[in-house]
Amino acid sequence: MTSLFARAEARIPGGVNSPVRAFGSVGGEPFFTARAEGAALYDTDGRRYLDYVQSWGAIILGHAHPAVVDAVQRAAARGTSYGTPTEAEVELAEVLCARVPSLDKVRLVSSGTEAAMTAVRLARGVTGRAKIVKLAGCYHGHLDALLVAAGSGLATLGLPGSAGVTAGTVADTIVCPYNDLDAIDAAFAEHSDTIAALLVEPIAANMGLVPPAPGYLEGLRDRCTRHGTLLVFDEVITGFRVAPAGAQELYDIAPDLTIFGKVVGGGLPLAGLGGRADVMDHLAPLGSVYQAGTLSGNPLATAAGLATLALLDAPAYGRIANSARRLAEGLSVAFETSGIAARVALAGTLVGVFFVDAPVADYAAAQRADHERYARFFHGLLDRGVYFAPSGYETLFPGLAHDDTVVDETIAAAFAVAAAL
Repeated sequence: MTSLFARAEARIPGGVNSPVRAFGSVGGEPFFTARAEGAALYDTDGRRYLDYVQSWGAIILGHAHPAVVDAVQRAAARGTSYGTPTEAEVELAEVLCARVPSLDKVRLVSSGTEAAMTAVRLARGVTGRAKIVKLAGCYHGHLDALLVAAGSGLATLGLPGSAGVTAGTVADTIVCPYNDLDAIDAAFAEHSDTIAALLVEPIAANMGLVPPAPGYLEGLRDRCTRHGTLLVFDEVITGFRVAPAGAQELYDIAPDLTIFGKVVGGGLPLAGLGGRADVMDHLAPLGSVYQAGTLSGNPLATAAGLATLALLDAPAYGRIANSARRLAEGLSVAFETSGIAARVALAGTLVGVFFVDAPVADYAAAQRADHERYARFFHGLLDRGVYFAPSGYETLFPGLAHDDTVVDETIAAAFAVAAAL
């Protein structure tokens, strides 16, 4: 009988519709999910996995949460797409602006990549400048100009960039190491008043989990202000995940523009770009920076997003933070007990694992981690019904469904696997 993965490979490039799903850096064939509930996935063979990928961070309440399912079902009964404005789009924009003080206005789109593309175009249109700065290992979607040293799937596959991206496309992209303000100063000194925007993940989560060094984000804010450059926070992962207003709340930094995705759509395709009114009003139809999307503000996605955000109050974040802390502490003890050199990062509600005996502050350090050992750890957990990200360059996403029982089962599995590494 032909395996499902073989069937997929025959009709889908690599057998997957997003590269990191292919288990390329950990080996083996991916399992295929049939359904999900709470903290668990169930594959097509009926096997259960405790899931810490959570649709790469898009799920925070737990899979198939009744409030989200009900909201989507009710929305679908009224129609799945209209091509006209809806009240739900307005409500979601109001909720986002109420939660995040740096937002005056929001433009809804369908993916984080689309939001990042719009942010770059908008920054160039507002400033009249061409160059952008990104940080090595930070991933901002598969926009050509941002695929240089992009971490995430590119790091997983060992690719320095992407075929099909021309030299001209990235000629205006300046790459600096994460957590290195001296490199930022050098970039501004060389390129002076030609830098339109600096894009950064305020908590880097696509090179593994790398928190910002003390003073780093404040330093970026100061330099962008002094040079007339727009500071863009990519909070596709951290937005509404690490705090009610995202990483900018945790670190008390106000960016000029913010990119949102994942949690904001409640598990459906929705993302957004928001910021100051004087910047956002440069978007069409008010301004000359064009952006459009047939499914932008889709009624099913806005319904899911509103239902999700309604349940993310302060006590909810407290419960998630407790689960993340218990998971990080348990993993650390498991590695220490087994004599394994490892660093377990904790940033807000995010957890990351590096098999390395030195601090990880940037992409170069993340690349020096023992990713072969991570692959063995991954498969050991998978054999015990625990699903971590199939790449050492990714992050773990405990959520509301990861209660003490789930975390305890995970830690027990980690102890067993660590002892055999």
